[in-house]
Amino acid sequence: MTKATFNIWRGDGGAGELVEYTVEVNEGEVVLDVLHRLQATQAPDLAVRWNCKAGKCGSCSMEINGRPRLSCMTRMNTFEPDEVITVTPMRTFPVIRDLVCDVSYNYEKARQIPSFTPDPGTEPGDFRMQQSDVQRMQEFRKCIECFLCNDVCHVIRDHEENKEHFSGPRYLMRVAELEMHPEDTADRRVIAQDEFGLGYCNITKCCTEVCPENIKITDNSLIPLKERVADRKYDPLVWLGEKIGVRKGLRKDTPVVPNTKPPASSGPA
Repeated sequence: MTKATFNIWRGDGGAGELVEYTVEVNEGEVVLDVLHRLQATQAPDLAVRWNCKAGKCGSCSMEINGRPRLSCMTRMNTFEPDEVITVTPMRTFPVIRDLVCDVSYNYEKARQIPSFTPDPGTEPGDFRMQQSDVQRMQEFRKCIECFLCNDVCHVIRDHEENKEHFSGPRYLMRVAELEMHPEDTADRRVIAQDEFGLGYCNITKCCTEVCPENIKITDNSLIPLKERVADRKYDPLVWLGEKIGVRKGLRKDTPVVPNTKPPASSGPA
C-alpha cells in the first residue's frame, strides 16, 4: 500500500477550489477506487457520479490531470509514484457540485434528431443489409454516452454560444449513423448542416482521441457526413436537379424517396 496526493475540485456552480488530499492506494486500483476511499475516510460529502465501474455506463466522466477520462478506467499505476493527481469536473458542462456536471445539453440535442425513418411500405422483417453496413452501425452503437467527445470539443468547450447551434460529435455521429443506414429514407444532409452545425466541426480528431470505446468518430462519421453534405450542396448535377425541380413547381424540401440517397457504400466500412 502506498500513498498518493490528490487535488480535487470542490464546489458548486457558483464557486469552488482545488482541495488537497493524501490518500492510501492499493495495487490494481483505479482513480474511482481512490475517490470512494476518500468518501469513506476523509470527504463523505464529495459528490461523484458513477454506476457500473466497468467502463460501460459513461457515468464517471471527469478530467484527470487535464485529460477527459473515465475514472473507473484510469489505473493508478499509470501515474508516477510522486505525481500529484488533479481531478476536476468536465469543463464543457455546468457543474452541479464537486465532480458532478449537468449534462442535460446532450440529451436536449438527442431529442432534436428525427428518429429512424424506414420506408412505410417495408416490414421490419424485409430489411436486407450488407455486412459492411451492419459493422458500420455497430461501431457507432458502441457509444456509452460518456460525453467525453463533447467535453473535449473546443467548438463548445471554448465557445458557450455555439451550444445553441452545434450538437457536438456525439450526436453528429448519430445523424451520420442514420444518414448511412440503407433502410433510412430521410435525407439528413440538410439538417446536419443547418440545424446541428456540422460546418462548425473542423475535424481536429480530439473527439476520437478521448473515446473510451475507440470509435473512429472523425474518420468514420464526421468526415463522410461532411462529404455527403458537400456533394448535395456543391455537386453541379444536384444543383441542376434542384433548379429543374423548382421550375416544375416542386419544393426543395420535398420528402426524399429511398433511391435518392447516396449508396451506403459511400461511407466507411
